[in-house]
Amino acid sequence: MFYFIIDVLGIIAFSISGVLVAMEKKLDPFGVFIIAFVTSVGGGTLRDVLLGATPVFWLKEMVYIIVISVTVVFAVMFRDKLKYVRTSLFLFDTIGIGLYTLVGIEKGLNVGLVPVMCVALGTMTACFGGVTRDILCNEIPVIFRREIYATACIIGGFSYFLILQLPIEVTYANIVAISIVIGIRLLAVKFKIALPNIYRASKKK
Repeated sequence: MFYFIIDVLGIIAFSISGVLVAMEKKLDPFGVFIIAFVTSVGGGTLRDVLLGATPVFWLKEMVYIIVISVTVVFAVMFRDKLKYVRTSLFLFDTIGIGLYTLVGIEKGLNVGLVPVMCVALGTMTACFGGVTRDILCNEIPVIFRREIYATACIIGGFSYFLILQLPIEVTYANIVAISIVIGIRLLAVKFKIALPNIYRASKKK
């Protein structure tokens, strides 16, 4: 039940992030829904395909379609309240990757994958929806820029396995790991921490 709640919260966060990008691109209502949809289920779909879990999760449970639809309507209705679109997009995207990283890791553990593969699966689950969204909206995906994005998922994922070695309940380990992913992403943006620019480095040589 706990992971289902995390999954639904991730769907909501990524749906809102997709709506914000779609509205910024001035897409029609159908386009807004499609972008919200692929953003919220893209990573999970890739995860399930890699694990051979078919039909994929959103085809088996109608609740995901309902949550996405309600979230899209809500986000569009209250778009004027989201005054700072870029800030809102960043916030919901960050929450989404934090939640989905742990969902992907748990799915990997359920099929007996080793920790490294679980972290890779969690990172793909967290990032692929955003990659698909950005490509469809003619943007360079965040994961391919210098921003700390996938790196936050990887650090949070490995932190989860380290935290599990402590005498702490799994639920709390999940919450701490999610907080680490979100915290790293927030701090990286706030203090402008980024990965090295290989082109700038090569020019200096």
